[in-house]
Amino acid sequence: MFLGHFGVGFGAKSLQPRVSLGTLFLAAQLADLVWPTLLLLGVERVNIVPHATAANALDFVHYPFTHSLLAELVGGLLLGLVYWLVRRNAQGALLVGLLVPSHWLLDLVVHQPDLPLYPGPSPLLGFGLWNHLAITQVVEFALLGWGLWLYVRRTRARNGVGRYGLLGLLAFLVVSHLASIFSPPPASVALIGWGGQLLWLTVLLAYWVDRNREVIGERHPASAPSIS
Repeated sequence: MFLGHFGVGFGAKSLQPRVSLGTLFLAAQLADLVWPTLLLLGVERVNIVPHATAANALDFVHYPFTHSLLAELVGGLLLGLVYWLVRRNAQGALLVGLLVPSHWLLDLVVHQPDLPLYPGPSPLLGFGLWNHLAITQVVEFALLGWGLWLYVRRTRARNGVGRYGLLGLLAFLVVSHLASIFSPPPASVALIGWGGQLLWLTVLLAYWVDRNREVIGERHPASAPSIS
């Protein structure tokens, strides 16, 4: 699951417009943002196995600190608390906190049975949708499209950055997703770890784009959904 997490982040903006899209992306993708660093440190492990599933070449061997349900619940509690301390927005903090474990729930749909409930000797879960590439893409793009529709229904561009920046962010997400599917398997785990740091760019872009858009209804009457 890749685009689906961002779709949830986009859509969450309609629930709490005061929360930046960058923060929503940070919460929805926290597990995948931290995971590459733990790979580089040797704390978590992955094997490169060509055709491990129809959708990727990764065998997730050990990642309880980023991708167990308990770890993501704790991560959500901590991130939500930090957001509340900084912004004093209780409802926004609750949404941010819930988005973190939403990552585990979406991964549950596509992963092989490799998702732990908690660190240690935990059962491993996963429904394995990655074994069906076409269906996986339908789910991914449907979630992204749904979330984007909610986002543009709730916000409008203030300027060219808000308009074309959103299109650029969307293009970056889609191209990254397609490249991960159709590129050859990564050459090494270290390359996965360093390349995974680029995911932080999506968070920074989301903050930038969202600062150049405004919430519909706060300053102007609502208008029809439009990326412009």
